[in-house]
Amino acid sequence: MEKKDLLARALVAAKDFYRENGRPLPWRRDREPYHIFLSEIMLQQTRVEAVIPYYEKFLILFPTVADLASAEEDVLFKAWEGLGYYSRARNLKKAAERVVHHYGGVFPDTFDELLTLPGVGKYTAGAIASISFGRKKSAVDGNAIRIYSRLFADGRSAGDEVFKGSITEALDAVYPEGSAAADTTQGLMEIGQRFCLPNGAPRCEGCPFAPLCAVGKGEADYRLYPNKEKKKARRILPRTVLLITDGEGFYIRKRPKTGLLAGLWEFPAVDGHLTDGGATEAARALGFEVDGAIEGVMGKHIFTHLEWHMKSFILPVPNADTDGFVRATPKEMENTYAIPSAFRVFLDYIKENKQ
Repeated sequence: MEKKDLLARALVAAKDFYRENGRPLPWRRDREPYHIFLSEIMLQQTRVEAVIPYYEKFLILFPTVADLASAEEDVLFKAWEGLGYYSRARNLKKAAERVVHHYGGVFPDTFDELLTLPGVGKYTAGAIASISFGRKKSAVDGNAIRIYSRLFADGRSAGDEVFKGSITEALDAVYPEGSAAADTTQGLMEIGQRFCLPNGAPRCEGCPFAPLCAVGKGEADYRLYPNKEKKKARRILPRTVLLITDGEGFYIRKRPKTGLLAGLWEFPAVDGHLTDGGATEAARALGFEVDGAIEGVMGKHIFTHLEWHMKSFILPVPNADTDGFVRATPKEMENTYAIPSAFRVFLDYIKENKQ
């Protein structure tokens, strides 16, 4: 069977599988482009199960794209807290603003126009175009690359943009239109998440692609497909977190508007693992009248290319009024301020010790 014909049969199988077995996820209740846009941004590098409560909370807080466009940044970040990759939240708002101001509050319905929205790449544009508008356009992400590589035992590098482009071209040539396009895109996602797994052995038994697939038929070793380049080791950065407190509240500050965790609230921290004396001096340099430090809990947070290995100190201070800082109780930090998950271990620590 020619590759084009096999791929066409696979897309029909994906569509049929979704129509019969697709999970009733909340963003599948309709094809409203705002809902698809919101879910697709949230689902980037995040598990379906983790996204569901965030998605439902967002629709309560920001039921329309206009509501999202006018959202206050701190409210937006607080609602996003725990999902990580906060640049996605910033781009959500920027894209919503563009939809409202440039497109009159109506999502554009073509792939090329969708690409003009901040944070919307080729995959997300393809997903919205096909699911919401029935466009003859594929959405090529890790699921699609993995499925294609195993269908044809194609050993080209999964990270190669030329390879990704060739998959897109091949899929677009046989992609359906209308409701079939929407269901095909959802079907590919579903199969990638439930059968053609990214980690560990694929669940070929029950997979609708198994009769067509080189791996499913036992003709190829799934461990070779897709071909993933070895990741570079993450850089390790030691840091010291300063838990400065007057006994009731702790002093936090907003991170810069650009860079890592931009615009979020943090316990002040400095690079390097300090002694208690070093932590005391660091707090004084920030304008606090501290007299000694008590070593606290350790923590670690992993970013894509970086690991923070953190130690902490409790630093008691009298009532302070220091520029650039806000005094917040643990309850206020939970309810009002967007504290990134990198600092969650320290927030949990002070809450436990407070009790």
